[in-house]
Amino acid sequence: MSDLPVLSILIAIPLVGAIVTAFLPAHLARLAGLVFAGLTLAWGAIAAVTSYSLDGGMQLTETHAWIEALGVHYALGVDGLGLLMVLLTAVLVPVVLVASWHEADELGNSGSRTFVAWVLALEAMSLAVFSATDVFLFYVVFEATLIPAYFLIGGFGRIGRGRAATKFLIYQLAGGLIMLGSVIGLYVVSANSGNPSFLLSDLAALDIDPITQRWLFVGFFIAFAIKAPMFPVHTWLADTTEKATTGTSVLLVCVLDKIGTFGMLRFCLGLLPDASQWATPVVVVLALISIVYGALVAIGQDDLLRLIGLTSLSHFGFIVLGIFVFSSQGLSGSILYMVNHGIGTAALFLAAGYLVRRRGTASIRLMGGGMEKVAPVLAGAFLISALAAAGLPGLSPFVSEMLVIIAAFDHAWWAGAIAVTAIVLAAIYALWMYQRAMTGPGAVDLVDAHTDAQPVTVGAAGGTGSGSHPAVPGVGTGSRSAVPTTSMRDLDAREVGTLAPLLLALVLLGFFPMPLLDVINPHVADLMSDVGVSDAEPQVSGSHSSQGDTDE
Repeated sequence: MSDLPVLSILIAIPLVGAIVTAFLPAHLARLAGLVFAGLTLAWGAIAAVTSYSLDGGMQLTETHAWIEALGVHYALGVDGLGLLMVLLTAVLVPVVLVASWHEADELGNSGSRTFVAWVLALEAMSLAVFSATDVFLFYVVFEATLIPAYFLIGGFGRIGRGRAATKFLIYQLAGGLIMLGSVIGLYVVSANSGNPSFLLSDLAALDIDPITQRWLFVGFFIAFAIKAPMFPVHTWLADTTEKATTGTSVLLVCVLDKIGTFGMLRFCLGLLPDASQWATPVVVVLALISIVYGALVAIGQDDLLRLIGLTSLSHFGFIVLGIFVFSSQGLSGSILYMVNHGIGTAALFLAAGYLVRRRGTASIRLMGGGMEKVAPVLAGAFLISALAAAGLPGLSPFVSEMLVIIAAFDHAWWAGAIAVTAIVLAAIYALWMYQRAMTGPGAVDLVDAHTDAQPVTVGAAGGTGSGSHPAVPGVGTGSRSAVPTTSMRDLDAREVGTLAPLLLALVLLGFFPMPLLDVINPHVADLMSDVGVSDAEPQVSGSHSSQGDTDE
């Protein structure tokens, strides 16, 4: 495969799939979309196994002149960070398509053909983002991801999804415009050096003065903080996960939002190391606020999908904290956290979507519990996913969380102490969420329920949709409560098939994370060298000189 443009083919498969499925009838679009997503996963896995070396460095590279006058290239390549993000994307897309098999065709949604086409388009753009080694190309596909994301939010989901889609787009476009200033600034710096170029390899070799680095850093960081998201530019997140379908939320939170932390590693640390260290005190504080604030706000939520979205604010705080403490443990933990969060949160969103579909409401207060008795498989999957979000030992997020916390203590005791509080807070929101949604006597009868909760109908992947026709039996426009527990059914084979690989990965990687760390650690070593930092030597109490004086 050494002579093949591996990454270009990887991007082209879902892009062609998006075009093809857009012209097919719904039942064929679903099958074709799954075939294209499966081919993308197979091609990515084969390339990773046969063509990627664990020695590290940028591999599977392609470089072609694009706009020669500006030094713009169509340049692709992946290192350990990019490879894992590419594979995470390729794994989650077919899972989402299977989970969303029929729901997108329900009244009020735009149909399976449209949903599948936009999902494949988003996959293609995301793969391009994680593979781009030219800053201008990165910016173009960075912005291009917003098009399918906007239509996935606005075309499928609950009442109010249009407003959520608009808010999402405004935030993301604002961040992109700010980043554009830094992209232009990098070009000016390279042009002044006599070699105008947007290639990462050329830009990394430049000697950028500290003041310029700081201005460029601010532009990149704000855009990536919005994308990640981080406090205080996170407010689009909860609205989006509340109104969008759970399949869309999986793609946004578990794939698209990773572009934010990916960009921090690739551009902030990789190209602007001095400015990154200069900004560390502020970024660490913002990360700690995100960790604690996200967990606290999640505890008080009644909407299940909004609650899960806010837990990701806390998790992304951990990822950013690990990046900016500048240690190998912190960086390894952050990249591992990006993968583990993607797997665990995808499972939690999908399980929650299946629950919402059965209950006819996303309100935890109205669910009334009782699901663990009539749907034990769903309850078990939901519990494992919730415990993964809480960082339970034995599940994969625990490993990455511990690496980040240890690195935070090494950076400053107070940073580690604040981060540790999130463990307790996460246990509260995870267990309380499960208790209220799954345990107890069961929901009250619809006829006798009188509350102010708004009815919902269900969209893709078990999420909620809009429209005058109910998608859940017994839940019409006048309904005010959940469907009675006695009418519930457990997960079917298709739903189990979407959750089983994710839950299995949570357990296997919880006990044996080395396959991922073997890919991550060489990249971290290269990044530490590029930034010019090294791990602190361990401190030993006492001094040899004083002991020698005593002996004398």
